[in-house]
Amino acid sequence: MSDFGIAPPGFRLPGATRLGRVSLQVADLARSLAFYEGVLGFRVTASAPGRASLAAGGDDAPLVALHEKPGVRPVPRRGLLGLFHFAILLPDRESLGRLVTHLAELGAHAGMSDHAVSEALYLSDPDGLGIEVYADRPRATWRREGQQLYMTTQPLDVASLVSAAGATRWSGMPSGTTIGHVHLHVGDLEQAAAFYHTGLGLDKVVWGYPGALFMSAGGYHHHLGTNTWAAGAPSAGAGDARLLEWEIIVPDATLAAAAAGSLAAAGHRAAEAGDEWRAADPWGTTLAIRGER
Repeated sequence: MSDFGIAPPGFRLPGATRLGRVSLQVADLARSLAFYEGVLGFRVTASAPGRASLAAGGDDAPLVALHEKPGVRPVPRRGLLGLFHFAILLPDRESLGRLVTHLAELGAHAGMSDHAVSEALYLSDPDGLGIEVYADRPRATWRREGQQLYMTTQPLDVASLVSAAGATRWSGMPSGTTIGHVHLHVGDLEQAAAFYHTGLGLDKVVWGYPGALFMSAGGYHHHLGTNTWAAGAPSAGAGDARLLEWEIIVPDATLAAAAAGSLAAAGHRAAEAGDEWRAADPWGTTLAIRGER
């Protein structure tokens, strides 16, 4: 599936693996919707008291699910074990340039980085939950360092990005937007590898980045990042704004059951729930695995 990285020793997730929705616990749904709609440009596709599902323009698949729990604590500055950020993948560089201009017009602060494989913006929602919005560079331009994919963190060429957008203005998350990856604070990288690499079946792709391990399926730069930059902090719990669940989608239900079986064989409980399997990593972050519907 790729000419770099380290395949897991047993079950391996297929190349067609992708991510589905992320589910977030927030303190104030109306406040969060003002951010996710007004700043990021999502649209609400379904709602109920204390809940809302968000999608990109023209698409029906939910990308973000918000669950209100009044009184939950915002993410502390140092972070908690659990979500570092979830990453929204735009379909092209031009869209990312339009978002840069949109954020500037709103006066919204965003961090900016060039990772060689992608160009990225970083924001926090009203509860302090981390968000990356990025566009990939063509895979043909990605390069290797030995067995690893080369990734870095360098200043972003903002002028070039804005220029690429042309005169077209940002009009919300474009059709074709997906959840590209999830990045988690974990307590130990070897334990993270035991769960997500050996158990779940992701390839190791980058392991030389200080304090981090990146994993993927199908030769992607990463579907999952893990880091120990908040090691020693507690896990996000019921009283915190947090990632409730993230979702991996494989081509069919048989593969979803195989992934769950691999986790179980590695010593991690995976429970069937309807057409999904759910498992919690060693720090309590819940993963849902399902086949395409």
